[in-house]
Amino acid sequence: MTPAGGLISVLVGTVLLRLVVTGVYGRYVRIGMGPWLAVAGATVIVLGLVTLVRALRHAEPVDAHDHHRRGEGGRVGWLLLAPIAALLLVAPPTLGSFGVDRGAKVDVRAGAPVFTPLVQSGEPVRMTLLEFGQRAFDHDGASFNGAAVQLTGFVAGAEDGGFRLARYEIACCAADAAPVVLRVVGARSPARDRWVTVTGTFQPGGGEAPELAASNVVETPAPRDPYE
Repeated sequence: MTPAGGLISVLVGTVLLRLVVTGVYGRYVRIGMGPWLAVAGATVIVLGLVTLVRALRHAEPVDAHDHHRRGEGGRVGWLLLAPIAALLLVAPPTLGSFGVDRGAKVDVRAGAPVFTPLVQSGEPVRMTLLEFGQRAFDHDGASFNGAAVQLTGFVAGAEDGGFRLARYEIACCAADAAPVVLRVVGARSPARDRWVTVTGTFQPGGGEAPELAASNVVETPAPRDPYE
C-alpha cells in the first residue's frame, strides 16, 4: 500500500473517533454503538500507521517511467483524502424532511397488536410516533381512550390547518432509515425541519396518516438520539 493509503486509513479512524467523542455518531447509527465504533476507529488508526511506516521504510528508487506511472496513481490516492478530511471539520446533519417523501415508510398496520387502553390523567402520555401510528390503526384508535399524548419529532412540511410530524425508524443505521409520519391539526406549522414536542389527542378519520389534534406545540432542541 502507498503512503496515501496508510494516511487515508489514519484519517478514517480519526473521523470515527471524533464522531464518538462528540456524540455525533448518533446521527448515523444506533445510540449504544459508540464503544464499538471507538474500538474500530482505534484499530484502523493503528493499521494505517503501520502501513504508512512500512511504505516509507520500503520506498525504493524508481526510473522515470515507473515514477510517472506511480505518480499518476499516487495523485488519485491523495485526492481521496479531501472528502475524508472534510468530515473532520464538518459532520453531515441527521436525516430530515428531504427524505420523508423519497423512501419507503414504516407500515404500522401490518400485524398490529391489540393495545391496552390508556388511562386518562393530568399528565399526557409520552410515546413514540411509531406507537402512536400503531394505536391509531388498531381498532380505529380505541386504545387512546381520549387520553392526551405527547410526541417529539421534526416538522416535515406545512399542510392546511396544521403540519406533518415525522421521525425516522432505524434498525441499525441511517442507511436503513424509514420515516414514520403523522398529521398534526389545529396548530400553526413551525419552520420545516424544526424539532417540536406536540401535546394533543388522537383525531379519528385521518386516513393514510393518523392525526393528532394539538393542544400545545413547543419547539425543542434536536434530541441526542434522533431516531426511534
